[in-house]
Amino acid sequence: LLITGPYAVNGVPLRRVNQRMCISTSANADLKGATCDVTDTYFTKEKAKKDKKGESMFAAGADKKGISDDKKAGQKKMDDSVVKALAPDMKAYLKARFSLSANMYPHELKF
Repeated sequence: LLITGPYAVNGVPLRRVNQRMCISTSANADLKGATCDVTDTYFTKEKAKKDKKGESMFAAGADKKGISDDKKAGQKKMDDSVVKALAPDMKAYLKARFSLSANMYPHELKF
């Protein structure tokens, strides 16, 4: 599944998630104006060069790689169309933290 928070609302970026890790709810959002141009290449990582043995283990100047500008632009484009479609009460629902406590079972809850 392809999910998004959206990032502007609750900080969840575009991600691929296994269906088993999701809980379905009865909440609906009308996303007719949203466009999604995401393919598998969006989620591929660059292959790092392997250095000779022992040279890069304690490298002082290890390069930190952030999120590419393409991914940031894609996230912003997706968020703009999704946030416009959300009602204020839905935004509050998405911002709320979800947690289960003792004797609460997700299959018995009504969302």
